[in-house]
Amino acid sequence: MRPLSGAPKSSPPGRRDPAPSRWAYRWSRLWLTPGFRTLVRVGLPIAVTAMIAGGWLASETRRAALVSTYESLRDQFQERPEFMVNLVSIEGASPVLAEAIRVGLALPLPQSSFRIDLEGARKRVESFDAVRRAELRILPGGVLQVSVTERVPALVWRAPDGLWLIDEGGHRVAQIGARSLRGDLPLIAGEGADQAVAEALELISAAKPLTDRLRGLVRMGERRWDVVLDRDQRILLPEANPVRALERILAQDQATGLFSRDVLAADLRFDRRLTIRISPEGAENLRKIRLAQTGG
Repeated sequence: MRPLSGAPKSSPPGRRDPAPSRWAYRWSRLWLTPGFRTLVRVGLPIAVTAMIAGGWLASETRRAALVSTYESLRDQFQERPEFMVNLVSIEGASPVLAEAIRVGLALPLPQSSFRIDLEGARKRVESFDAVRRAELRILPGGVLQVSVTERVPALVWRAPDGLWLIDEGGHRVAQIGARSLRGDLPLIAGEGADQAVAEALELISAAKPLTDRLRGLVRMGERRWDVVLDRDQRILLPEANPVRALERILAQDQATGLFSRDVLAADLRFDRRLTIRISPEGAENLRKIRLAQTGG
């Protein structure tokens, strides 16, 4: 019998079918996906490496050996000669302060620059009363440079615990043993005087006509000032607008010679009223003058 026309012909025995299998087709389609290719090429190697590393590091002995090796390599690098600090250079400080800073830093040298805490060292330097600001940096050649800005004394403060030099901000600079050591600086006294240094400097500037007689300022009740002159004379200033009150009484002194007389104190604490307290000798002389005028 002859085969029907148009019927499919079967492949000859032993010949491979060129059509892909179902799994080959699916794999080919999956491989065309960018995310899957990245996963196979990158993610799979990383996962395998992590598994191997995790298994190797599971041993405490291996972990300790790895840490020891790392620390040894790190120390060898940090202790290289180009990273060693051999000298501390202090600039901007007086010899006494520089030596105090050097002792206060207490840096064992030579030492690797990696082991020096620059921020901590800066704070230690700035903890000195006489230091306003400090900058630290490591220079080539193994030099730790400490640049210091010193506080400038503006006043001598007679505090409860002794005599102190203070700057224009009221910060303590150094303690001194005697007033005569800094006779060039004005004197202030009283509790809380260091908290009103700006006002004290204004009053001292306003008191220039009596500079030669000025002995200092005394803070009273942490509220106001007394101006102390020689001959134990005092000017009691008000709490409000003390500079204006001082300028007013000094103008009166220039016109009448008020403080050249037997005046113990000029009290300006009460606005628009001046109270003068005279010495016993002055009071006796005044009494005699009045008696003479009245014919008594």
